[in-house]
Amino acid sequence: MFENDKNQNDIVNSELINSYDIEYIFNDKPINRIKTKPRVEEKSEKLDKLKKKLEKIENCELKSYAKNMVFGDGNPESPIMIVGEGPGQKEDELKKPFVGDGGILLNKMLNAININRKDIYITNVVNYRPPNNRRPEASEISRYSNFLREHISIIDPKILILMGSTAMESLFGAKNKISKERGLWKEIIINQKSYLTMITFHPAYLLRQADQKKYSWFDLKEIRKKIDELSIQIQK
Repeated sequence: MFENDKNQNDIVNSELINSYDIEYIFNDKPINRIKTKPRVEEKSEKLDKLKKKLEKIENCELKSYAKNMVFGDGNPESPIMIVGEGPGQKEDELKKPFVGDGGILLNKMLNAININRKDIYITNVVNYRPPNNRRPEASEISRYSNFLREHISIIDPKILILMGSTAMESLFGAKNKISKERGLWKEIIINQKSYLTMITFHPAYLLRQADQKKYSWFDLKEIRKKIDELSIQIQK
Protein backbone atom coordinates (compact mmCIF):
# COMPACT_ATOMS: atom_id res chain seq x y z
CA MET A 1 0.00 0.00 0.00
CA PHE A 2 1.32 3.42 -0.94
CA GLU A 3 1.92 6.10 1.70
CA ASN A 4 -0.80 8.36 0.24
CA ASP A 5 -3.31 5.53 0.46
CA LYS A 6 -2.43 4.99 4.13
CA ASN A 7 -2.88 8.66 4.91
CA GLN A 8 -6.24 8.71 3.16
CA ASN A 9 -7.40 5.69 5.13
CA ASP A 10 -6.33 7.36 8.36
CA ILE A 11 -8.44 10.40 7.49
CA VAL A 12 -11.49 8.27 6.67
CA ASN A 13 -11.09 6.25 9.87
CA SER A 14 -10.75 9.43 11.92
CA GLU A 15 -13.93 10.90 10.41
CA LEU A 16 -15.76 7.64 11.08
CA ILE A 17 -14.68 7.67 14.71
CA ASN A 18 -15.80 11.28 15.15
CA SER A 19 -19.17 10.53 13.61
CA TYR A 20 -19.80 8.08 16.45
CA ASP A 21 -18.98 10.80 19.01
CA ILE A 22 -16.08 8.88 20.54
CA GLU A 23 -12.38 9.48 20.81
CA TYR A 24 -9.38 7.15 20.94
CA ILE A 25 -7.02 7.27 23.90
CA PHE A 26 -3.58 6.22 22.72
CA ASN A 27 -1.06 5.04 25.30
CA ASP A 28 1.72 2.52 25.76
CA LYS A 29 -0.68 -0.32 26.34
CA PRO A 30 -1.23 -2.74 23.43
CA ILE A 31 -4.99 -2.12 23.22
CA ASN A 32 -6.60 1.15 22.18
CA ARG A 33 -9.35 2.01 24.63
CA ILE A 34 -12.35 4.04 23.61
CA LYS A 35 -13.80 6.79 25.81
CA THR A 36 -17.25 8.26 25.18
CA LYS A 37 -17.35 12.05 25.01
CA PRO A 38 -19.49 13.74 27.70
CA ARG A 39 -23.07 14.15 26.51
CA VAL A 40 -24.23 17.73 26.04
CA GLU A 41 -27.16 18.43 28.33
CA GLU A 42 -30.31 19.44 26.46
CA LYS A 43 -32.04 22.73 27.20
CA SER A 44 -35.18 20.90 28.31
CA GLU A 45 -33.15 18.95 30.85
CA LYS A 46 -31.61 22.13 32.23
CA LEU A 47 -35.04 23.71 32.55
CA ASP A 48 -36.36 20.63 34.35
CA LYS A 49 -33.48 20.79 36.83
CA LEU A 50 -34.10 24.47 37.49
CA LYS A 51 -37.80 23.80 37.94
CA LYS A 52 -37.03 21.12 40.54
CA LYS A 53 -34.75 23.54 42.40
CA LEU A 54 -37.59 26.03 42.63
CA GLU A 55 -40.05 23.35 43.73
CA LYS A 56 -37.71 22.35 46.58
CA ILE A 57 -37.01 25.88 47.83
CA GLU A 58 -37.44 26.13 51.62
CA ASN A 59 -38.24 28.83 54.16
CA CYS A 60 -40.04 30.94 51.57
CA GLU A 61 -43.18 32.89 52.45
CA LEU A 62 -44.10 33.13 48.79
CA LYS A 63 -44.12 29.37 48.37
CA SER A 64 -46.05 28.87 51.63
CA TYR A 65 -48.80 31.23 50.47
CA ALA A 66 -49.09 30.22 46.81
CA LYS A 67 -51.07 27.29 45.47
CA ASN A 68 -48.71 26.50 42.61
CA MET A 69 -45.31 27.27 41.19
CA VAL A 70 -45.39 29.31 37.98
CA PHE A 71 -42.27 28.52 35.97
CA GLY A 72 -42.46 29.80 32.39
CA ASP A 73 -44.47 29.77 29.21
CA GLY A 74 -43.87 29.84 25.48
CA ASN A 75 -41.09 28.71 23.20
CA PRO A 76 -37.82 27.98 25.08
CA GLU A 77 -35.95 28.16 21.77
CA SER A 78 -37.11 31.71 21.13
CA PRO A 79 -34.58 34.54 20.73
CA ILE A 80 -36.92 36.82 22.72
CA MET A 81 -37.42 36.45 26.49
CA ILE A 82 -39.73 38.52 28.69
CA VAL A 83 -39.39 38.77 32.47
CA GLY A 84 -42.27 40.08 34.58
CA GLU A 85 -42.71 40.51 38.32
CA GLY A 86 -44.56 37.53 39.75
CA PRO A 87 -47.75 35.49 39.50
CA GLY A 88 -51.14 36.95 40.37
CA GLN A 89 -54.22 35.01 41.37
CA LYS A 90 -55.05 33.92 37.83
CA GLU A 91 -51.45 32.89 37.11
CA ASP A 92 -51.30 30.95 40.38
CA GLU A 93 -54.43 29.02 39.43
CA LEU A 94 -53.40 28.26 35.85
CA LYS A 95 -49.64 27.82 36.51
CA LYS A 96 -48.80 30.21 33.66
CA PRO A 97 -47.38 33.75 33.68
CA PHE A 98 -49.31 36.71 32.26
CA VAL A 99 -52.76 35.17 31.89
CA GLY A 100 -54.79 37.78 33.81
CA ASP A 101 -55.75 41.26 32.63
CA GLY A 102 -52.06 42.16 32.37
CA GLY A 103 -51.53 39.15 30.15
CA ILE A 104 -54.34 40.20 27.83
CA LEU A 105 -52.72 43.61 27.45
CA LEU A 106 -49.31 42.01 26.92
CA ASN A 107 -50.70 39.93 24.06
CA LYS A 108 -52.08 43.08 22.43
CA MET A 109 -48.74 44.87 22.89
CA LEU A 110 -46.87 42.02 21.23
CA ASN A 111 -49.37 41.76 18.40
CA ALA A 112 -48.88 45.48 17.75
CA ILE A 113 -45.27 44.77 16.74
CA ASN A 114 -46.12 41.58 14.85
CA ILE A 115 -45.06 39.14 17.55
CA ASN A 116 -47.18 36.17 18.58
CA ARG A 117 -46.93 35.31 22.26
CA LYS A 118 -46.47 31.61 21.55
CA ASP A 119 -43.27 32.38 19.66
CA ILE A 120 -41.47 33.96 22.63
CA TYR A 121 -40.56 32.81 26.14
CA ILE A 122 -41.99 34.38 29.31
CA THR A 123 -41.17 34.03 33.00
CA ASN A 124 -41.20 36.12 36.20
CA VAL A 125 -38.70 37.26 38.80
CA VAL A 126 -40.46 35.26 41.54
CA ASN A 127 -42.18 32.00 40.71
CA TYR A 128 -44.72 31.95 43.53
CA ARG A 129 -47.61 34.35 44.06
CA PRO A 130 -46.87 36.94 46.78
CA PRO A 131 -49.48 37.20 49.57
CA ASN A 132 -52.37 39.46 48.55
CA ASN A 133 -50.54 40.20 45.28
CA ARG A 134 -48.07 42.45 47.10
CA ARG A 135 -44.81 43.48 45.48
CA PRO A 136 -41.97 41.03 46.24
CA GLU A 137 -39.71 42.29 49.02
CA ALA A 138 -36.09 43.23 48.32
CA SER A 139 -34.83 40.06 50.03
CA GLU A 140 -37.15 37.91 47.90
CA ILE A 141 -36.11 39.66 44.71
CA SER A 142 -32.47 39.11 45.61
CA ARG A 143 -33.01 35.43 46.44
CA TYR A 144 -34.94 34.64 43.28
CA SER A 145 -32.61 36.67 41.06
CA ASN A 146 -30.12 33.80 41.24
CA PHE A 147 -32.71 31.44 39.79
CA LEU A 148 -33.69 34.05 37.21
CA ARG A 149 -30.11 34.45 36.03
CA GLU A 150 -29.87 30.70 35.57
CA HIS A 151 -33.19 30.74 33.72
CA ILE A 152 -31.95 33.45 31.35
CA SER A 153 -28.68 31.61 30.79
CA ILE A 154 -30.56 28.45 29.80
CA ILE A 155 -32.97 30.18 27.41
CA ASP A 156 -30.05 32.26 26.04
CA PRO A 157 -32.13 34.94 24.29
CA LYS A 158 -30.84 37.48 21.81
CA ILE A 159 -33.12 40.13 23.33
CA LEU A 160 -34.19 40.26 26.97
CA ILE A 161 -37.21 42.40 27.91
CA LEU A 162 -37.65 43.36 31.57
CA MET A 163 -41.19 44.47 32.36
CA GLY A 164 -41.62 46.49 35.52
CA SER A 165 -39.44 47.80 38.34
CA THR A 166 -39.18 44.40 40.03
CA ALA A 167 -37.66 42.82 36.93
CA MET A 168 -35.31 45.79 36.59
CA GLU A 169 -34.26 45.58 40.24
CA SER A 170 -33.60 41.84 40.03
CA LEU A 171 -30.84 42.34 37.46
CA PHE A 172 -29.78 45.99 37.69
CA GLY A 173 -30.52 46.91 41.30
CA ALA A 174 -32.82 49.58 42.67
CA LYS A 175 -30.60 52.63 42.21
CA ASN A 176 -32.82 54.42 39.69
CA LYS A 177 -36.50 54.70 38.94
CA ILE A 178 -37.85 52.75 36.00
CA SER A 179 -39.04 55.99 34.42
CA LYS A 180 -35.36 56.93 34.03
CA GLU A 181 -34.22 53.53 32.74
CA ARG A 182 -36.98 52.42 30.39
CA GLY A 183 -36.59 52.73 26.65
CA LEU A 184 -32.80 52.43 26.73
CA TRP A 185 -30.82 49.49 25.41
CA LYS A 186 -28.59 48.00 28.10
CA GLU A 187 -26.39 44.95 28.50
CA ILE A 188 -26.41 42.49 31.37
CA ILE A 189 -23.60 39.96 31.88
CA ILE A 190 -24.69 36.50 33.01
CA ASN A 191 -22.24 33.61 33.14
CA GLN A 192 -19.72 35.64 31.17
CA LYS A 193 -22.21 36.27 28.36
CA SER A 194 -23.74 39.62 27.44
CA TYR A 195 -27.48 39.96 26.87
CA LEU A 196 -29.07 42.89 25.05
CA THR A 197 -31.76 44.20 27.39
CA MET A 198 -34.70 46.60 27.23
CA ILE A 199 -36.55 47.81 30.33
CA THR A 200 -40.16 48.88 29.96
CA PHE A 201 -43.31 49.28 32.05
CA HIS A 202 -45.26 46.27 33.28
CA PRO A 203 -48.67 45.78 31.59
CA ALA A 204 -50.38 45.74 35.01
CA TYR A 205 -48.95 49.20 35.68
CA LEU A 206 -50.25 50.43 32.33
CA LEU A 207 -53.74 49.27 33.27
CA ARG A 208 -53.56 51.60 36.28
CA GLN A 209 -51.72 54.41 34.49
CA ALA A 210 -53.11 54.54 30.97
CA ASP A 211 -51.31 57.81 30.21
CA GLN A 212 -48.00 55.90 30.35
CA LYS A 213 -48.93 53.68 27.41
CA LYS A 214 -47.40 56.15 24.96
CA TYR A 215 -43.97 55.49 26.50
CA SER A 216 -44.44 51.74 26.28
CA TRP A 217 -45.42 52.12 22.64
CA PHE A 218 -42.11 53.89 22.04
CA ASP A 219 -40.29 51.00 23.77
CA LEU A 220 -42.14 48.41 21.71
CA LYS A 221 -41.19 50.17 18.47
CA GLU A 222 -37.55 50.20 19.60
CA ILE A 223 -37.73 46.47 20.25
CA ARG A 224 -39.23 45.82 16.82
CA LYS A 225 -36.57 48.01 15.23
CA LYS A 226 -33.78 46.08 16.96
CA ILE A 227 -35.28 42.75 15.92
CA ASP A 228 -35.27 43.89 12.31
CA GLU A 229 -31.78 45.42 12.52
CA LEU A 230 -30.33 42.16 13.84
CA SER A 231 -32.40 40.05 11.41
CA ILE A 232 -33.73 38.00 14.32
CA GLN A 233 -36.09 35.23 13.24
CA ILE A 234 -38.76 34.72 15.90
CA GLN A 235 -41.13 32.19 14.41
CA LYS A 236 -39.99 28.56 14.32
